[in-house]
Amino acid sequence: MASANRRPASVRGVERLTGRPEWSLLTASRSPQTLAEMFATDPGRAQRFSLTAGDLLVDYSKQLVNDQTMAALVALADAVGVERRRDEMFDGAPINVTEQRAVLHTALRAPPQETITVDGVDIVAEVHAVLTAMSAFAEDVRVTARFRSIVNIGIGGSDLGPAMATEALWACADHALDVSFVSNVDGADIARVLERCDPASTLFIVSSKTFTTIETMTNARTARDWLVDALGTEAVADHFVAVSTNLDAVRAFGIHTVFGFWDWVGGRYSLASSIGLSLMIAIGADNFAAMLQGMRVIDDHFRTEPLVRNVPVILGMIGIWNTSVLGAPTKAVIPYARELARFPAYLQQLDMESNGKMVRLDGTDVEVATGPIIWGEPGTNGQHAFFQLLHQGTHLVPVDLIGFARPNHNLAGHHDLLFANLLAQAQALAFGRTDSPSPHRSFPGNRPSTIIVAERLTPSTLGQLIALYEHIVFVQGVVWGINSFDQWGVELGKQLAQTIAAELTGDHRSGSHDASTSALIDWYRSRRVGHR
Repeated sequence: MASANRRPASVRGVERLTGRPEWSLLTASRSPQTLAEMFATDPGRAQRFSLTAGDLLVDYSKQLVNDQTMAALVALADAVGVERRRDEMFDGAPINVTEQRAVLHTALRAPPQETITVDGVDIVAEVHAVLTAMSAFAEDVRVTARFRSIVNIGIGGSDLGPAMATEALWACADHALDVSFVSNVDGADIARVLERCDPASTLFIVSSKTFTTIETMTNARTARDWLVDALGTEAVADHFVAVSTNLDAVRAFGIHTVFGFWDWVGGRYSLASSIGLSLMIAIGADNFAAMLQGMRVIDDHFRTEPLVRNVPVILGMIGIWNTSVLGAPTKAVIPYARELARFPAYLQQLDMESNGKMVRLDGTDVEVATGPIIWGEPGTNGQHAFFQLLHQGTHLVPVDLIGFARPNHNLAGHHDLLFANLLAQAQALAFGRTDSPSPHRSFPGNRPSTIIVAERLTPSTLGQLIALYEHIVFVQGVVWGINSFDQWGVELGKQLAQTIAAELTGDHRSGSHDASTSALIDWYRSRRVGHR
């Protein structure tokens, strides 16, 4: 039994990272050897620098690390208390210190027999009650076939997760259902979706914890107007459901069916909650449960494996090495699976909104580079776009390459070629080519990569990948001494936009803008639609 009623470890006077002896050992471990030299002098390197977690095989032997580096990284993880902070997270301690909240996305995939209490409430029981209600609703939609178009309206974590996973698990989906995602306040986004929908057979899922998010509510009102114009006001209750905690606002909108969630779930960690309702409708409750079970497999691995064999810890610490020691400002994630086309975008929010911080838990400035810039595209498309820079550019870009042994289609020849490209790119990045007579055709190599593979992309393996990266982010946040679970950096621009929006269409001018912004407001007002 776990309880969220105890306080987390104190964050006052957090020891400076670069002042630790383990940091000195780490920076001193940098080897003059290249990857080619490391492999040539160490026949067991590939096997020794590979680990498994669940169904995932992780080969990090092509990273720029040696035995001394790995020992120092593990020692640093131990010294900063990764295991202690991990246990606090799983137990429900309020480790989100700026908002005094527990961080319990792992409870969303906890088995029903587990008990975790927050403020005296068994939250696992609440989670499974919501999952049961979601399952009943999703199966009703799938069996009755009363809706053919499902439109998820949300933004950020209320969009990226379910949109990514719905595309990733297309092989499991009911293809008679057209599941779409609207997030951008740009009217082109919702206009293109509504154009192909029939009001009589369209279900809207409005996902917003507060039911006040400006982009989501603007799109939701547009969808409601479109539906009411065709079917009348009474149709709103039948064609809209909400995922929210603001019941009053939901009822005022005209929605009767609501699926709740909790403030101990951050948006970017919420796919396993009712935010995943659109995904559950697309793939079915059993496949959704399999995804949750896959997440739990990695949760258990992260919670129980020693640091030296703990895959999220090892990969998280290698990320610390690449970002904070080697100075690589970005990381590319290249899935060799077309279904994972949205996975890099999903990881952008997960990582950059979590660890894009310059202030430590105690309010002091960080002393090393923190969260890397995450980007990527599916292979082999990326090879014909940006791999030139990866191989011969002046920037060091660590790469995660993700692939599968078996495809979710019957075009085996295509898949053989796809996987061959994954292996070839990792080899070329690591070892290059130095025997060319032309410098233009020489590849320096020594470019780091990690290969993550599984037998097949299934709901379970997708869940494992998601949880793996969640815990990598957690480990890095602990080492950097930052709060990975708030996102105050998104607030200022949103607040300013509300002021400016009123000035673009009304007569009032605040006079509080810089000269550039004021001039651009005037330019827009003189040209906007409806200007007289």
